[in-house]
Amino acid sequence: MSDTPSTMLELGIQAPDFTLFDTVNNQLVSLNDFDNAKGLLMVFMCNHCPFVRHILDEFVITVRDLQQKGIGVVAVSSNDVEHYPDDSPVRMAELARKKQFSFPYLYDGTQEVAKAYRAACTPDFFLFDENDKLVYRGQFDDSRPGNDQPITGKDIREAADMLFDEKVKEEQKPSLGCNIKWKAGNEPDYFG
Repeated sequence: MSDTPSTMLELGIQAPDFTLFDTVNNQLVSLNDFDNAKGLLMVFMCNHCPFVRHILDEFVITVRDLQQKGIGVVAVSSNDVEHYPDDSPVRMAELARKKQFSFPYLYDGTQEVAKAYRAACTPDFFLFDENDKLVYRGQFDDSRPGNDQPITGKDIREAADMLFDEKVKEEQKPSLGCNIKWKAGNEPDYFG
């Protein structure tokens, strides 16, 4: 397990466009599918990461709460499935069904969407307002495997609440997780 922090993409940037395959319903999902949402939470995650597994149950609950407020949510896995078969689209769909995801779980096989968002780790969270401007990037909460902090989703919940006040969460801590498993020769240049 490699502890990798978020790159902390610049606030206010426009959400990069995407069109990705939803592993659960075999449909394509695009950024413009959320045009009528009050915001969009995009999380880069995967099946095998202990950081993701640590928060997953509370994340699923938090997402349902956000969706009731009109916020769209998508999860994206960009890992190299040749070397990490637990993160394959078939396994992604299995996990989504088992945990009853209420959001699309998208497969980024080219890893281009992860690069466009400057995603670094799993989980890595990006919250955009209704105009697709980045208002939050960072952690779910302070809990990590083994640190005995409660799993609450506090940081994401606070950031989402601020969407309705048109404010930006002042304190934004980087997420921390496993590094995205880049395909050989496909590593992004934003770590250097």
